Amino acid sequence: MESMDINALVTEYAIPWGIKFALALVIFYVGRMVTGLIIRFVKKIMLRHEMDEILVSFLSSILRWVLLLFVVIAALSQLGINTTSLVALLGAAGLAIGLSLQSSLSNFASGVMLIIFRPFTKGHFVEAGGAMGVIEKISIFTTTMTTPDNKEVIVPNGAILASNITNFSARPTRRVDMVFGISYDDDIRKAKQLLEEIIAADDRVLPEPAPVITLGELADSSVNFLVRPWVKAEDYWKLLWDTTEAVKLKFDEAGITIPYPQMDVHVGKGD
Repeated sequence: MESMDINALVTEYAIPWGIKFALALVIFYVGRMVTGLIIRFVKKIMLRHEMDEILVSFLSSILRWVLLLFVVIAALSQLGINTTSLVALLGAAGLAIGLSLQSSLSNFASGVMLIIFRPFTKGHFVEAGGAMGVIEKISIFTTTMTTPDNKEVIVPNGAILASNITNFSARPTRRVDMVFGISYDDDIRKAKQLLEEIIAADDRVLPEPAPVITLGELADSSVNFLVRPWVKAEDYWKLLWDTTEAVKLKFDEAGITIPYPQMDVHVGKGD
């Protein structure tokens, strides 16, 4: 009797459920493999059409999770689970989670907006969300930057979209704004000539728009010249540093003083 019960249990329950479970595992693993193939194919198509690398990564990530969700539902359906009720339950749970994670959803929506409107892309040097650096990756919730001193900064997408975005790489050229002061006792014509020679001798300075070198301000302790050449964006910092050094050396050779703030104290005699 016990042997018949065991045989019936194996025949009626164990074997059918074992087959269902095995088929569910096959559906899951095959589905994962097919998902990977689809993702690679879609990536190849998008890259062939020269879509932005960050956009390709972002869309591929969303597509992967959507396809995996269908695979899981198909595997659970094979086990006899009512997937309609499951989907409804997942929807209700998603709504509850969404209400409790509004900031995360805001970051997700901001990530979508960043991808669609593309105020910057990978490799751009930007200031956004209270951070400054080179864009490395835009993910669903955050943007990763690398600072000039090689630190990694992860900024929520919502913080980026909620503040001003300064993209230093958006234009192929930039203007370098420099101010050089000389003493009131120095020859301003000679100083201006030296500045013009320094800028003219630098091959990185673009002829158009023409560089501006002019007397800008009669300050409290110095006469300030404005020097504003245009360069390619990648030459900005090198030209700024090289020009600052060249001006100091040229002014020293010509005996032109670069003043610094100082105070003269006059002591008078008492009666």
